[in-house]
Amino acid sequence: MRRAALGMGFAVVLVSASQGLAAEPVDTARSVIGQQIEAFLNDDAAKAYSFASPQIKGLFPSEALFFEMVKRGYRPVYRPGNYAYGRSKVDGTTVVQEVLISGPDGKDWTALYSLTLQPDGSYKINGVQMLQQAPGPEI
Repeated sequence: MRRAALGMGFAVVLVSASQGLAAEPVDTARSVIGQQIEAFLNDDAAKAYSFASPQIKGLFPSEALFFEMVKRGYRPVYRPGNYAYGRSKVDGTTVVQEVLISGPDGKDWTALYSLTLQPDGSYKINGVQMLQQAPGPEI
């Protein structure tokens, strides 16, 4: 597994389908990550940005800047071929969710989303670390 140096991640607010707060952080994380990926696939910058944590919005103070950062630095998340949820870990007020992604170029990636509990009871992603998977042996 090779680490890709892509800098800061993007953010997601965690809400249930009914816009309430979820009782189970992992289920909530997976639901909202999927919602944000869907927003990227639909080129819906406003919706994708609406999931940003205050820390990420401080770094990218407009929808346009945020969306451009994701397009340039997180192409596999912006345009995934397929994705699936991997392992997750809850540690106090933090959820780390692994997302296995097939990028638009056919390369496989792991995105590690870090979500933290906010004062209003929602979860938001403070960053995403991208790891490129090493190619397997040819058969």
